[in-house]
Amino acid sequence: MQIILLERVEKLGQMGDEVSVKPGYARNFLLPQNKAVRATEANRRRFEAQRAELEARNLERKSEAERVAQDLEGLSVVLIRAASDTGQLYGSVNARDISDAVSAKGVKISRGQVMMERPVKTIGIFDFRVQLHPEVIVTVHINVAQSQEEAEAQAERHARGESVVVTEAERAAQDMAEEAERQAAEVAAAAAELVDEQTAERILEDAAETEEDKA
Repeated sequence: MQIILLERVEKLGQMGDEVSVKPGYARNFLLPQNKAVRATEANRRRFEAQRAELEARNLERKSEAERVAQDLEGLSVVLIRAASDTGQLYGSVNARDISDAVSAKGVKISRGQVMMERPVKTIGIFDFRVQLHPEVIVTVHINVAQSQEEAEAQAERHARGESVVVTEAERAAQDMAEEAERQAAEVAAAAAELVDEQTAERILEDAAETEEDKA
């Protein structure tokens, strides 16, 4: 589907660009959120007539976002969560948790502004980007720990340059490892069940043979 962008969209284009996207992406995200319009002749004329107004409004929103960014850039928040001995969380940390924690620090953001590909499932320090405006993106640090003391220790190690931050690639690897463990457990359970069935069959066969010998 051909669309005209009404604002900058990451990895897609700038305001006024006419681009081709998948129909589902346009109908479910870009069009309902007024980030774009269908690329019809009528919409092209309307956009050109309103371009100056749209650019002025965008510049105003960008300036406000840049002011907020000064308070938010590099902000670190702590989230206390229960976890196993291996650091796996009992549950997860999602975009709403992060937006609530950041907002509690005095800079209100929505969960939709947290650029998060997957929830956090382990303790550690995670860097997430927050989109205040299509052209203003800042990074915040999320320190997930089992206690305030552990969070402080993680922050100290991070300050010394020791590995505490978990990257997206590492998180993906963790997810793959968890999935592999789950599949292995299912295979083992199925194998054990099969062995039990075979054992039961042998017992029945032995019992039947015994009855035949007695007869």
